[in-house]
Amino acid sequence: MHNSGFFRVFLIISTVSLLLDWYIFSGLKTLSADWQSPLWRNVVLFGYLFISVGVIALFLLGFGSFTTARGMRPFHEWVLSLFLTFFITKLFFVIVLSLGDLGRFFVGLFNLASQNNSQPVFPGRRKFISEIAVLAAAVPFTSMFYAMFKGKYDYKLHRTTLYFDDLPDAFDGFTITQLSDIHSGSFDNTEAMQRGIDMAKAQKSDLFVFTGDLVNNAASEIEPYIDRFGQIKAAYGQFSILGNHDYGDYIEWDSEQEKAANLEQLKQHHKALGYRLLLDENVTIEKNGQKISLIGVQNWGRGFKQVGDLNKALQGVPKDAFKILLSHDPTHWEEQVRYNATNIHLTLSGHTHGAQFGIEIPGFKWSPVKYRYLDWAGLANEKNRYLYVNRGFGFLAFSGRLGIWPEITVIELKKNT
Repeated sequence: MHNSGFFRVFLIISTVSLLLDWYIFSGLKTLSADWQSPLWRNVVLFGYLFISVGVIALFLLGFGSFTTARGMRPFHEWVLSLFLTFFITKLFFVIVLSLGDLGRFFVGLFNLASQNNSQPVFPGRRKFISEIAVLAAAVPFTSMFYAMFKGKYDYKLHRTTLYFDDLPDAFDGFTITQLSDIHSGSFDNTEAMQRGIDMAKAQKSDLFVFTGDLVNNAASEIEPYIDRFGQIKAAYGQFSILGNHDYGDYIEWDSEQEKAANLEQLKQHHKALGYRLLLDENVTIEKNGQKISLIGVQNWGRGFKQVGDLNKALQGVPKDAFKILLSHDPTHWEEQVRYNATNIHLTLSGHTHGAQFGIEIPGFKWSPVKYRYLDWAGLANEKNRYLYVNRGFGFLAFSGRLGIWPEITVIELKKNT
């Protein structure tokens, strides 16, 4: 690892995890104290320690081999995911157990104050508290494993219909399929991933767009999947833009020339996929003699790379044209698009992944990413200027998704009548 600071952080977190293990071990001793079989008691107690300490060791060894010259590979994502699963599970167990122990502490203080000598000052830990702790811990444990083995490939189709007064008549009913954030360097199950591609193909939309982050870092990551994603075709073409990860900024290169060559190779891969890569430029989509403008910018994001040039991308676009913008980061819409003097009817973004974790039920949507992004999943509207944020096709860092599932978006444009 090139940055020893990261390893120190991992070491501190691992030490905290070991301290949690010590406390959990005491709770498991209470749970198994009255078991008839000493063998099973030891299996539970020392089996837990063996597995938990083993995961910590794997975590340290895995990230000890991590190098910023290559970036996070699927192996590192799995190691991190296993560690997070056990760490969060431990926290749930410890919270419940500590609440029980806090109650014992206050009972002890009451006994001391009342000088009640008929019983121990601090009562023993009750078994049912440990049982509740186990049940509480089972919720994140099973959920996280579902997220890693099933959730990250549990593709969902999101359909949205948008109405516009000035949509050209020929485009009434025009459909767009959007994918975003493929992050091809993270895939670990090609056949499961193919189900998402098949779902996108099955929509048979008029237009296909991809809104950035084809790879995690290196252009080579998409190479095993070019034939698969190249299957997605649309009658009016396939178009794409770059995301923040596509520039290779998050790994170390031997030279700036090597980094530049990687980006150039990635651009060629877009061509091999059959995608027209829009680099601060626009194209005209024509249907039955009528036209709309499709605009694509390079990445521009608050707190991220800001190379996209919207003014350059708009050059040559008629003022009264119906405009669709592809821009990877939704903060670009927040800061430069929604109040722009030029009316851009619809912006399609991605980037946030919805944090790959959250809750989405009718009438309620929450994810921790909401504290970073104003618009982080789905549709936003500012005086009939729309933004749609795709939740992402792939995953990064945490090798899973829970509650915020991978997305294929289909948007239908309709003429207001």
